[in-house]
Amino acid sequence: MDGSMFIGTWWSLVPPILAIMLALVTKEVYSSLFIGVAVGALLYSGFHPWNSFVTFFDIMKDSMNLNILIFDILLGMIVVLMAKSGGSAAYGNWAGKKIKSKKSALLATTGLGVLIFVDDYFNCLTVGSVMRPVTDRFKVSRAKLAYIIDATAAPVCIIAPISSWAAAVNSYVPDDAGITGFQLFLRTIPYNLYALLTLVMVLYVILSGFDFGLMKKHEKNAENGDLFTSGGEEFTNVEPEKTSANGKVIDLVLPVLVLIVSAIFGMIYTGYLDGATDVVTAFAGCDAETSLIFATLITVIFMMALYLPRKVITFKGFMDSLADGFKLMVPAVTILVFAWSLKGVGDALGIDVFVSGLIGGNASASALIPAVMFAIAIFLAFSTGTSWGTFAILVPIVVPLFPNNLEMMVIAVSAVLAGAVCGDHISPISDTTVMSSAGAQSNHINHVSTQMQYAVVVAVVCFMGYIIAGFIKVWWIVLAISLAMLLIVLSFMRKYADGKDEPKEAKAVDAAK
Repeated sequence: MDGSMFIGTWWSLVPPILAIMLALVTKEVYSSLFIGVAVGALLYSGFHPWNSFVTFFDIMKDSMNLNILIFDILLGMIVVLMAKSGGSAAYGNWAGKKIKSKKSALLATTGLGVLIFVDDYFNCLTVGSVMRPVTDRFKVSRAKLAYIIDATAAPVCIIAPISSWAAAVNSYVPDDAGITGFQLFLRTIPYNLYALLTLVMVLYVILSGFDFGLMKKHEKNAENGDLFTSGGEEFTNVEPEKTSANGKVIDLVLPVLVLIVSAIFGMIYTGYLDGATDVVTAFAGCDAETSLIFATLITVIFMMALYLPRKVITFKGFMDSLADGFKLMVPAVTILVFAWSLKGVGDALGIDVFVSGLIGGNASASALIPAVMFAIAIFLAFSTGTSWGTFAILVPIVVPLFPNNLEMMVIAVSAVLAGAVCGDHISPISDTTVMSSAGAQSNHINHVSTQMQYAVVVAVVCFMGYIIAGFIKVWWIVLAISLAMLLIVLSFMRKYADGKDEPKEAKAVDAAK
């Protein structure tokens, strides 16, 4: 059988969809991803056994991003060093005195997530390592922490002009679009309904204390001392057994500051090396991956200078942290490697060719195009686990649809960016979702299943919002209507949930009487 018959057809969607369905049904992500990649390799090679075997490992090798793996391991080392030095415990004690409630702990986590906007990987792991001791103190479930981290990672990066995401979007805009990539990105920010409404929903959930679906179960279990509900065992043996009694808050805060400053400096510097003439264009043309490795390496060296002279940690303990950091990141690295391989299989099977042909043959310039593109972007990002890959496929398709209507082009591109982030959020094979699970040290499937229910609520409102946007074409009116719809839906859900719980409470009172 010739494998070329499957390339560029609907068969290219089978491996990712199979992997996702298996992960959600079995709640076991490693084997699900492996099967997805294996099926893709079989399709690509025309079911030839040996060629499938070779294809499997060739795609895995070619799909790996060594820079991100190095960054993850170094960041894992930093997290372990913070804990071994006693910095994390000291910060937890300090924050416990300053932060007096669960609501304050969640707001502080959200605030830190918004502040670290330069890169989503950096955001997920840093926010998780810094805030986990604090949220644990106030009995926040790991699933809830992972949701807060994930909801303030990609949604913040996609509306931050100075971020690795802005640079990625800028690079996908065709030269003949009639507007520069960076100008287009700026215009999409107020129309990026999913990113903006997700942040609003996070604040609503925190301030109102309203949880629903599976998250409600996780939060009830956390109140009884079970932060994981199920799963999470992979993280129970990676925390350092002994921590220093000499640790201070600065042992956590100073390394985090060095990490942030070094990352921003690295991005600006690599941007200037690429020919940038100002800070904005430097960020747009930066080498984010190299900058993140530079930042983590500088931070590790700084921590050595900060800890060893004060005897906060021994030299042997410091070096052992490299292996401990690697162990900490093994679950995330394993999922990432398989997820990248799954994307590589999709690329080999021509998933971009199939989607381009599907859209190109049916799309027409109309008011419904933004809503349609939003839905397609969700499906594509969900299936492939990559928002950046979705940008790369759909943005060049959408831009030419509106050659004489700049506002509609902006709205349609915004819908693609919003849908890509939404699909990335609800996909168990998304690298950002994996990073959020790792940062919170939450079971991955628990995070996916709880976040998916929250994301769907926002996605439905956004779909309606993009239908309205296609007709009104005024960003502040569209945003105001969408915001009102979200608050009405959440208020109704909360009222319905309270009404549902009320009879049970009444029955309990009657029984007591």
